[in-house]
Amino acid sequence: MMKRLVNKALKRTRHAIVGTSPGVSFRSDDYLRHNARRLEHLASLGIDVSGKRVLEVGAGIGDHSHYYIDRGCSLTITEGRPENVDHLRQRYGLPIQQLDLDQPDSVAGAPYEVVHCYGLLYHLSRPAEAIAFLGRQCSGVMFLETCVSFGDERAVNLVSEEAANPTQAVSGTGCRPTRPWVFSELQKHFPHVYIPRTQPNHAEFPLDWTAPEKHTAVLSRAVFVASKSAIANPVLSPELLPRQVRHA
Repeated sequence: MMKRLVNKALKRTRHAIVGTSPGVSFRSDDYLRHNARRLEHLASLGIDVSGKRVLEVGAGIGDHSHYYIDRGCSLTITEGRPENVDHLRQRYGLPIQQLDLDQPDSVAGAPYEVVHCYGLLYHLSRPAEAIAFLGRQCSGVMFLETCVSFGDERAVNLVSEEAANPTQAVSGTGCRPTRPWVFSELQKHFPHVYIPRTQPNHAEFPLDWTAPEKHTAVLSRAVFVASKSAIANPVLSPELLPRQVRHA
């Protein structure tokens, strides 16, 4: 049932492929707006990354990369699709590696002080193994944003995705895990796991996880912060909050 519902949602979502080149596929108005709201929220968390060594995984065509470049970070970018890797190499003069997190290989320079994993986990068929791998690549903090399913149980919820779409799963299989599943998996590899008290200013990020009927967007998303050391930050909660608010 879950797979049928998500497949139907994928057909309805406006984040669809709109051209043949990677640059075009990631350039819909909705996609650009969505990225802007996610990065605004990331900045609002107030976690300083200036000058850090950063690993960005599943970068697509690099629309989040400038967040770290503009903060003087030493950035290494990875991406699973060769056509996106080619685009990244044309766009940025940075270390770029092809990396499929369903079958991860070693990453040069690991571990990194910061790992950025936005919009990737739900395009994977082996998310637990991916989180374990990313935990080994990180010596500091990981920022994780992903589509999730409502529910209090710990469930992965594998779904089919369109492998030919450069914005979807390379393998053709993704997942829509519940927040408790993501939180508990992160706790296996990071001593400190948090959820922001705030959500991005975008309809895909629910505020009340106890009332899925209130959520009208096709997809539902959540942000997690996992760290190897404790973070004293009033915006972050060490508990999985049932309700959140929009960030200022």
